[in-house]
Amino acid sequence: MYQSILVPLDGSALAEAILPEIEKLARCMGARILLLRVSRAHVFPGKDPTKAEIQVVRRAEEYVAEIRDRLAAKGLDAEAHVRYGAVAEEILTHSARNDVDLIAMSTHGRSGLGRWALGSVAEKIVRRSQKPVLLMRAKARPEGED
Repeated sequence: MYQSILVPLDGSALAEAILPEIEKLARCMGARILLLRVSRAHVFPGKDPTKAEIQVVRRAEEYVAEIRDRLAAKGLDAEAHVRYGAVAEEILTHSARNDVDLIAMSTHGRSGLGRWALGSVAEKIVRRSQKPVLLMRAKARPEGED
């Protein structure tokens, strides 16, 4: 039985596509949902990174808080978390430190050159996680569909 489910989000609708399934799973098992957004600022050389780091973290906090509030309004136990750094490493660290029972995430399903160039966070998580991982391939919604 899962008591806590970690859901990493990257701010995209594709990453959020797993949320309806996690809502059902959490409701069925009485599990707590831990929403996680890993931030990283991209700064040009010679610029002070502090402002950029603060800005991306603040935006990430607002983003996961909004989703947490949306889930709470549906009667679900949800927490919002933000970490800063390399995405896969921060997800794995957060998972271990919070003793989650399951990591659930959407995968963008990249292949070929896109996967080689961007890497696959999902693949890194699956290969290195000590916890079970649930992956759902996200599908783009047709235009005009909410």
